[in-house]
Amino acid sequence: MGWFGKKKDDFVDLGESYRRQKAKVSREEKEEKQEDAAATGFGFLGSLAQSAGLSKTREEDSEFDGGSEEKKKKLAKRLIDMTNKIEELNNQIYHLQQRIEVLERKAGVGGF
Repeated sequence: MGWFGKKKDDFVDLGESYRRQKAKVSREEKEEKQEDAAATGFGFLGSLAQSAGLSKTREEDSEFDGGSEEKKKKLAKRLIDMTNKIEELNNQIYHLQQRIEVLERKAGVGGF
């Protein structure tokens, strides 16, 4: 039982939304650090990943401020963009592998 005869459940905890927001920001910062570490960990491929725009920016997050239907559309668009970028990087890796095989053949290295 709360004050003035009201139940405890009748009160709104405004601090809870602040704690969720703070946790979200810390989670995003942690993810950004992991993405940056992953991009630099691949050496020359890291520059490809960064040039393709795979690192998360705050501006992308701000586009989720609309309604739920708008959020779904923006999320779908963002997922399609990310999928396209992954496919593009996959093609670049495939072409690099082909070029390496040609160079190996010319150098007489490998099992060819």
